[in-house]
Amino acid sequence: MRFLITGGAGFIGSALANHLVRHGHSVRVLDDLSAGDATLLDPKIHFTRGDVEDKPKIWRLLNKIDCVYHLAARVSVPESVLYPREYNKTNVGGTVAIMEAMRDAGIKRVVLASSGAIYGKQAIRRVHENLLPHPDSPYAASKLAAESYVRTIGELWHIETVSLRIFNAYGPGQPLPPIHAPVIPQFIRQIREAGSLVVFGNGTQTRDYIYLDDVVEALTLAATAEEVNQEVINIGTGMGTSINELIRQIEYITYQKASVVMSPAEPGGVLNLVADTEKAENALGFQAKISLKEGLDLLIKQSKQARVS
Repeated sequence: MRFLITGGAGFIGSALANHLVRHGHSVRVLDDLSAGDATLLDPKIHFTRGDVEDKPKIWRLLNKIDCVYHLAARVSVPESVLYPREYNKTNVGGTVAIMEAMRDAGIKRVVLASSGAIYGKQAIRRVHENLLPHPDSPYAASKLAAESYVRTIGELWHIETVSLRIFNAYGPGQPLPPIHAPVIPQFIRQIREAGSLVVFGNGTQTRDYIYLDDVVEALTLAATAEEVNQEVINIGTGMGTSINELIRQIEYITYQKASVVMSPAEPGGVLNLVADTEKAENALGFQAKISLKEGLDLLIKQSKQARVS
């Protein structure tokens, strides 16, 4: 098959692009490199630096494409609280722009990378797709709006759409910005540097951490799955892990003890967020294979090898 991946030089996008090429597919990537790294991509991948709102460039890239993966987005909850307009522009406006271009080019399927963050605070611990979303941050609101636009435009213009609500992905190559860094690579860096681990809140909040390879598998299945048009599907492990337990697991694997500093909870955060995965199993035949312990072990071993090389 022939794919276009927007945001394809990012953490998840580059892993997906390389996986597809290794399995014999033709892949084009569009990324503005605001957060991505084109050096992560296999040389066989056709890379274009640009924005999803550049219509002439998008039209050229969509020529003879079978399926689009729309991953281009801004993804930090704390940052979105500070800059909601920018998140709306990229995550909502960019999604509308790519859907318009797909309509014009006659593309028949799009897979949207959405987020489990759209659920927000819920009365139950494991969230399922029939729950009414309650976004607690501009990031989450922008992802919910993107889902709505994808579904609406797809229905109007006969484009098959599936939105995957990806929970807390982690794995090798995850970027580590100086502020608002993802929790797992941040904790690993801090514990290696014998520094203090900063925990926002009391550490009892739970998340569903899913390893990068499992996320890529789910995305791959979504491109060809039948009877998923207009669906939203959770992509997680179904297992919740508290921040305190995450720290204990990292300590165990690294053989290092952490000094933990508690800090007030950040705005826009959610106390518990764990995926109900029944729909993913039924609709995609997907079930996460890598446990958190296995994933952390893989991640730490690979990062050690990267530092040696």
